[in-house]
Amino acid sequence: MTASQETPLKVLERYFGYTAFLWQQEDIINHILDKQHALVVAPTGIGKSICYQIPAIINEELTVVISPLIALMKDQVDVLNKRGIDATYINSSLGRKARDDRYGALKNGKYRIIYVTPERFRKSEFVESIAGRAIGLLAIDEAHCISEWGHDFRPDYTRMHEIREILGAPVTIALTATATPEVQKDIIKTLHLDAGDIKMFHAGIDRPNLRLQVENVFGVEEKLEHLISIANKYNGNGIVYFNLIKQLDNFSDLLESRKIPHLCYHGKLEQKQRAKVQDLFMKNKNALVLATNAFGMGIDKLDIRFVTHVDIPGSIESYYQEIGRAGRDGKDSLCALLYDEHDLLTQMEFIKWNNPDVEYYRCVYQALEENMEKISAYGLDWLKENIYFKNRHDFRLETVLNMFDRFGVIERGNNPSDIKMVSDIHPQLRDQDYLDAKLKRDLQKLHTLVQYTKYEGDRKAFINEYFGV
Repeated sequence: MTASQETPLKVLERYFGYTAFLWQQEDIINHILDKQHALVVAPTGIGKSICYQIPAIINEELTVVISPLIALMKDQVDVLNKRGIDATYINSSLGRKARDDRYGALKNGKYRIIYVTPERFRKSEFVESIAGRAIGLLAIDEAHCISEWGHDFRPDYTRMHEIREILGAPVTIALTATATPEVQKDIIKTLHLDAGDIKMFHAGIDRPNLRLQVENVFGVEEKLEHLISIANKYNGNGIVYFNLIKQLDNFSDLLESRKIPHLCYHGKLEQKQRAKVQDLFMKNKNALVLATNAFGMGIDKLDIRFVTHVDIPGSIESYYQEIGRAGRDGKDSLCALLYDEHDLLTQMEFIKWNNPDVEYYRCVYQALEENMEKISAYGLDWLKENIYFKNRHDFRLETVLNMFDRFGVIERGNNPSDIKMVSDIHPQLRDQDYLDAKLKRDLQKLHTLVQYTKYEGDRKAFINEYFGV
């Protein structure tokens, strides 16, 4: 029997090793197989990818998965290949020969699933390689990136209607863990679909095994005692999130002084060390990891007993995504937020650095235009020293470069200082009213999270209401 003749449950058993579906997975899969569009809003780690992977196996046609997460594509494809599913990815991490080989294979009918970023559709050679293929399904992962009201807006996601047309307007499934009602409407509108054309599947945070707690604390010592108490009580795998590497290192020293074994994961570690930490966490049975928010993406560990936030996150979206990594095995798990009002100052600083004004965008653009050779030779530190910034903790430059990249103003290579100017400043980045509105939204998101910490009712109900469940 071929996959196309099997039921979704049989495919689930054969390729994924499970004997039953979770939440609304089977309903979504059958909806897609009936050639109907779907918008899926469900927590991290609940198995959203199965909702498009099983239809991809059953269908004879190609499934295209749009994702912004280049760093995770290889891991996802490796897992699919090990399960006997013919999948690949094409992104900027590949060398020219590897990309050309995959273009050729794609053109010749190979692959059942292909992962790409939306930016890949700017490349004529990719569009040509896929032009002759019948596309059975378009899966849009991290679909909140479509919306300017989302917490991780990416301009190329706004081209999703154009991308759908390039692919022949296939059945479409959009998936995200974090979409408010406003963002949900934006997703549907950007796809050029009517509300009646696409069915909403919303899992909310209805996971009875997760216990949501907020502990009001004052200072490092109280945070440390709460953390140790949680780790002892829940005696298992745990993730502890920090906003600042400096704070993370401080807690690491304190835990070491008490001879409490743990791992550390943050952006200043070399890639090999980060991979090693992730591998150790996956293999160990009682691993405690202190991490910044980059940790957890792509982590498929079922028995995480607690997720603790030592610092307040910047939004309900971020918090919801991170606590979704706890208790995927259905057993009792704790999601604790250690709230110290003084931490709001740090988040306010983050919001300020994440929202440069028009003048700063113009200043950085001019510096890039006039000094590309020096930047190439001496790196971004030279650029930081030669444009206006207040102190070494001013991260506005990083924000501007990321926004320039997202809006197609620059293209970046593997080396941070490998920057190529490709267009003028995007009109939105020259519009102070637009930037002021973004700043206001970011401040409102933080305010909502503070309201969550003070909420005396059912905190799951608070989160569900925020996401429109």
